[in-house]
Amino acid sequence: MELEIVWLVRAAWITVWIVSILPLVIASIPSSKLNSFRELVLSFAGRGKILHPSSQKFTIPQKCFAHFYVIGVVWTTLLLAATWMYACKMAPLSSEEFQLSDIASRLAGGSHVFSFYKSHMTPVEHRLKVWRAVFLLLLMEIHVLRRLIESFYVFKYSPSARMHILGYFAGLFFYVTAPLSLCSNIAPAVARFAGNQVAEFIANGKSHTSAPEFNLLLSISPLMKLGSLQWIGGAIFLWGWIHQRRCHAILGSLRENPSQAKEYIIPYGDWFGMVSCPHFLAEIVLYAGLLIASGGTDITIWLLFGFVVRCTLLFA
Repeated sequence: MELEIVWLVRAAWITVWIVSILPLVIASIPSSKLNSFRELVLSFAGRGKILHPSSQKFTIPQKCFAHFYVIGVVWTTLLLAATWMYACKMAPLSSEEFQLSDIASRLAGGSHVFSFYKSHMTPVEHRLKVWRAVFLLLLMEIHVLRRLIESFYVFKYSPSARMHILGYFAGLFFYVTAPLSLCSNIAPAVARFAGNQVAEFIANGKSHTSAPEFNLLLSISPLMKLGSLQWIGGAIFLWGWIHQRRCHAILGSLRENPSQAKEYIIPYGDWFGMVSCPHFLAEIVLYAGLLIASGGTDITIWLLFGFVVRCTLLFA
């Protein structure tokens, strides 16, 4: 089941890669017969000011960007809550339990004889993988929450600004698949755990179900036991996150007055002095931080990072 989820997510990313790159390759062929096809590709990729007036047929208002972040926040929050609960109950990293788990793993010869579905004695490697997923989802939650707030209070979209419907669906796909990619290796175990909790609640009833114990220290302290790669990646993520927030604030300030809605004003400040699209550069930086924090061994997260780089370079 675990491998099925992992390969399903990877197949989704690969499919999107093929669907998005193949038309660009065909459109780059120097042939006059492909002129209409090139215009079609440009209409799909265009949005806002770069959307040609003749390509308005299958478009929606650009303010619908907020839908991406609403879905991203809801979905990431659900994944984070379920994964964090699973980590606390099934993969604790307290000192005593950590040592016992290490001993059990050694006695089992590194095998999964001590199944974590039947006992709390999970292999150390699995526990660390679970808490890495919690850490990655926590970073993703910080990101999508800020983007949601910005979509309502920072960005002031022009009433005429529109984006292609295919771009809209691509955005919805991204903010559903990206958080899942950060925890796809443990998603089946977390889903079974959450299903068991719900089934227990339904079977026993609210009055017969004991409230789950919550210890803030035990819920956070395992994150402190993560390796240096997680903290380096987290620092890079926050570096990109902070600069993207600043760049978005600068862009938002350019349209404080309704009369400026259709004007093009050159932004200044922060990374705008170095590159023309620093908010896109910051997007690459913060997802590079997520990649490093993951350990850099998960192909699924590499596919996610590659998709981010491709999209940001396309729209930059």
